[in-house]
Amino acid sequence: MKTYEMLYVLDAGLTDEANEALVKKFEDVVASSGGKVVSTDKWGVKKLAYSINYKNDGFYVLMTFEAEGSVVKELDRVAGLTSEVLRRVITAKD
Repeated sequence: MKTYEMLYVLDAGLTDEANEALVKKFEDVVASSGGKVVSTDKWGVKKLAYSINYKNDGFYVLMTFEAEGSVVKELDRVAGLTSEVLRRVITAKD
């Protein structure tokens, strides 16, 4: 299994409970597909470099995980369908 990092930006207007639920949702996608979440760092609300959907702030989260390539595709698909995710990027960590 390879190590990957997923950095995603959530809508800053969400409640703490909603943020936690989304973080858990993405961790569960990795775990249910046979991967392992190494760490999840919540960076908090930060100003965006440019407006996204008329929003100027976002809640940043960095998740490091070990998984196969198929898990990465599924995680990217689920994050793309989640309307609260403003942006996301998944990279291999080597």
